[in-house]
Amino acid sequence: MSGMMLTVMLVLFAASIPVAVAIGLAAVVGVAGYTNFALIVAAQQLFVALDKFPLAAIPFFILAGNLMDVGGISRRLVEFAKSIVGGVQGGLPATCVVTCMIFAAISGSSVATTFAIGTIMIPALVKAGYPVAFAAALQATAAELGVIIPPSIPMILYGVTTQTSIPELFIAGFGPGFLIGGALIATVLVWCRIKGWGKLDGEGRLPFGSALRQAGWALFMPVVVLGGIYGGVTTPTEASVIAVVYAILVGMFLHRELGWRDLYPIFRKSVISSAVIMFIIACAALFSWLLNRQGVPDLAAAWLVETFDGAAMYLLGVNLFLFVVGMFVETSASIIVLAPILAEAAQRFGIDGVHFGTIMVVNLALGMITPPFGVNLFAAAQVAGTGIDKMMRYLPVFIGVIFACLMVITYVPWITLTLPHLVFR
Repeated sequence: MSGMMLTVMLVLFAASIPVAVAIGLAAVVGVAGYTNFALIVAAQQLFVALDKFPLAAIPFFILAGNLMDVGGISRRLVEFAKSIVGGVQGGLPATCVVTCMIFAAISGSSVATTFAIGTIMIPALVKAGYPVAFAAALQATAAELGVIIPPSIPMILYGVTTQTSIPELFIAGFGPGFLIGGALIATVLVWCRIKGWGKLDGEGRLPFGSALRQAGWALFMPVVVLGGIYGGVTTPTEASVIAVVYAILVGMFLHRELGWRDLYPIFRKSVISSAVIMFIIACAALFSWLLNRQGVPDLAAAWLVETFDGAAMYLLGVNLFLFVVGMFVETSASIIVLAPILAEAAQRFGIDGVHFGTIMVVNLALGMITPPFGVNLFAAAQVAGTGIDKMMRYLPVFIGVIFACLMVITYVPWITLTLPHLVFR
């Protein structure tokens, strides 16, 4: 049955059928053709897959990100980041990275980060003389920090799928997020020196004090959201609701850039985005349920343990495998289908579950900026009004930087595990 399901899924992928539909149809073929269950079981499992309290955080974090975009929080974060790093040659691209790091601590979504920050930063970079394709490639790359620095929607999915502590996964993301952010900043600063770009990036920069006052309420939001989680006051799901309420209050009554008329289109956009993600989660979970019934995770884990000579080689193999998977399969579906299998093998190799989850999320985040199906690429190209083919001139450098950071994260576990050990153990 597993072989037939995988074959059907791959054939549908090749026919350009949407990922969620392809996975769902493959699972239905498995239920109808290879089990004694009635097809109603498929519908039941779709419901069971979504009937999990932590998953409620996903639509609320998406809504919070959209509210912040319209409510002026994104623009203030850009001005604050620019006041810190914008005074040097190449400071504007560095501002893009820093702003994405801050916004990532609020939104949990890379696509939301791409649109919220990209609509401000890409025009600013182009106006300052940077190539539009460079600006789009940088924005798409920096926005992937939205799923690495907590809160993170893929980390929620990994935690639910593998029964790993979501708060521990969240706090483990800070080390890798800062490493990748720092590497991107260093890369663009050197790049701009070589190309001679950005010699006037410091013009129009607000003083740090003024920018801090303007962005004060925006910067306090991660404190409220993450402080509640790590302080044991709220769950990640409850924190996501607080983020929505906070974004509405700040946007409407403090910044006064969010009006009642803005709420309907924001809610509509958020519902559509959430529905797409939830549909992917449900179909992937049905597929995963059938694989689990056949004992595929145990068999695959045993095979992987026999095939790879030690944890180091296993992690290298997994990274190369996930890098390829991320090019073709959406992150949520990849996590739900593959995480139980790969995590089981990682556990047998003695690899910490939180560390492995972070590796998996960072690796699949690379898929958001690798053709042909990198969602961040399409989002950034839409904002910039350019083509992905033009962005490919600059993307290999950014992909290489992220992959190098991934290798460091993989083989230097303390980058990931220091904070979880300090806070939770």
